[in-house]
Amino acid sequence: MTDTTATPAKKKNGGGLGLLLDFGPLLVFFLAYKFYGVFVGTAVFMIAICAAVLVSKIRLGHVSPMLWLTAVLVIGFGGLTIYLHDERFIQIKPTIIYVGLAGLLFIGLARGKPMLKYVLEAAYDGLSDAGWLKLSRNWAWFFLAMAVANEVLRYSVSFGDWLTIKTWGLTLVSIVFGIAQLPMLMKNGLTVPEAEQAPPVPPQG
Repeated sequence: MTDTTATPAKKKNGGGLGLLLDFGPLLVFFLAYKFYGVFVGTAVFMIAICAAVLVSKIRLGHVSPMLWLTAVLVIGFGGLTIYLHDERFIQIKPTIIYVGLAGLLFIGLARGKPMLKYVLEAAYDGLSDAGWLKLSRNWAWFFLAMAVANEVLRYSVSFGDWLTIKTWGLTLVSIVFGIAQLPMLMKNGLTVPEAEQAPPVPPQG
């Protein structure tokens, strides 16, 4: 008798497109702010994140939980920014994302579950359970540090400087941190072809 049980297909990783969907809306926000100011920039940001969700659904066949969360918060806090004419709402959004992610990962670690594997939908063939736990631990502390950094910047620099540092500085730090995890991942079973993929990075919306 033929086994008709289907093996669930892996979701597309996205590669460069996935990276563009993560960082593209923030870059659009930065450019729109430079030319039209914070409130027009915020409106454009909201449109860009909706476009990212749509493109992800069409091109990749799904929308990651992380992109959904970012989109909901961008629209929610972006709407408050425009309605109340107060730029602080769009600034606090990253802090909420980072604290939420750190909390989720720490809870998973306490239960022995690598929640990063499910939140970011990273597909690393061969990576051991111990490797996933280490990766979740490292990103949990990193997310917490990013939340603190965002709050320090929010209170100490102008909106324009905050957005510039967030767009270029914090994004670069996130990518470097992700790449720095590769040696640890390879020691814990990650296969070489998978190591060539872009490492998971926190949402930059």
